Amino acid sequence: LFDALKNKTHDGIGITRASYGPGEQIARDILADFGQNLGLEIDDDPAGNVYMTLPGKVRSAAPVVIGSHLDSVAQGGNFDGAAGIVSGLVACAGLIKAGVTPARDVRIMGIRAEESAWFGVSYIGSRSALGTLPRGTLDEAKRVDTGQSLADHMADWGCDPSALRAGAIYLPPNSLHAYIEVHIEQGPILEEAQIPVGIVTGIRGNRRLPRARCTGEYSHCGGVPRSHRHDAVIGVAELVNALDELWIEYEANGQDFAFTVGKFFTDSEWHAMTKIAGEVNFSLDMRSLDGEFLEVTVKKVLELTDEIARRRGLKFDLGEFTQAAPGRMDPEIMAEMSEGVSTLGIPSMKLASGASHDAAAFAAAGVPTQMLFIRNANGSHNPAEAMEIDNFMQATRLLAWWLENKT
Repeated sequence: LFDALKNKTHDGIGITRASYGPGEQIARDILADFGQNLGLEIDDDPAGNVYMTLPGKVRSAAPVVIGSHLDSVAQGGNFDGAAGIVSGLVACAGLIKAGVTPARDVRIMGIRAEESAWFGVSYIGSRSALGTLPRGTLDEAKRVDTGQSLADHMADWGCDPSALRAGAIYLPPNSLHAYIEVHIEQGPILEEAQIPVGIVTGIRGNRRLPRARCTGEYSHCGGVPRSHRHDAVIGVAELVNALDELWIEYEANGQDFAFTVGKFFTDSEWHAMTKIAGEVNFSLDMRSLDGEFLEVTVKKVLELTDEIARRRGLKFDLGEFTQAAPGRMDPEIMAEMSEGVSTLGIPSMKLASGASHDAAAFAAAGVPTQMLFIRNANGSHNPAEAMEIDNFMQATRLLAWWLENKT
């Protein structure tokens, strides 16, 4: 499965499965075909999420959903997202081979559009299914490479945005027993510890500015003294430096926080080596396990931009902060997974997730949620992701054990 996904969605450098694009659809079809060959029931919801269901003993019981995302960033890696769906399918294959029928339906969910890189919005597929996608997103969110709306892209791939506008909820949160997501770790902790499996304790929420802008005044580098400059680059650089100083302060106080400015660029039609920059476009991504603390930091950003703009004669147009709530893991399921690694003799550790995942959307909707991490070298969102199959199988063994014994 991993080879098929790589061969069909490799762009010459890395993996590209754009949200509501060809690569994502190819991944959906490959995985659904595999599920169908296992004898699983296949269906899709109005947002295009695909479900591959292993029937349980009591079909009327609330199902377990095992999910992760079909899409990737541009020139990303092969395992981000896909590993979780494949893990669910392999766990079901193991149960079928062993003649085990789970107590309730197990629905493997291939989720659309988790990556915010394409539409500037997180968890589109999962929040569409849960009924929690913010009103207006279908028409207001535009894909960065095409300029087309989310609704148009959905329609292009046979989805039904009109049903979503009408309030269709495919997965009412109170109808679900649990949501489990297996995912590669996107940081270095498991790799450095040489531990195959992580039991996730929580997922950082975020506050983001997808398309912020600072405007000043274009002028000649040599002719304008410092006291008369309105330099947009210096203004945004000062904001970034102030946030880095805040981060140092937060760390010293034991507060969970991370941020990045992933986009920072001048206008290619106006900029020049000898020009003072009159405009900078940038993004901001701030994360924490504490949602209230993030709101405090949002206020700090607004205070900083007001003060910098006033002092330097600039204007900040930040747009609206997008947000995703922190994802809290279910204590009971976490304890069961800890029992599982002990029973199976799988080396493991507990750790928080700094990255965002669809699991956060399920947790925020009130669904009992748990994530498992797989050791993965070289980080993520790059072609060098290096999950080893032995580690993948350890996480999948744990998932299958939980499905058989704890649902």
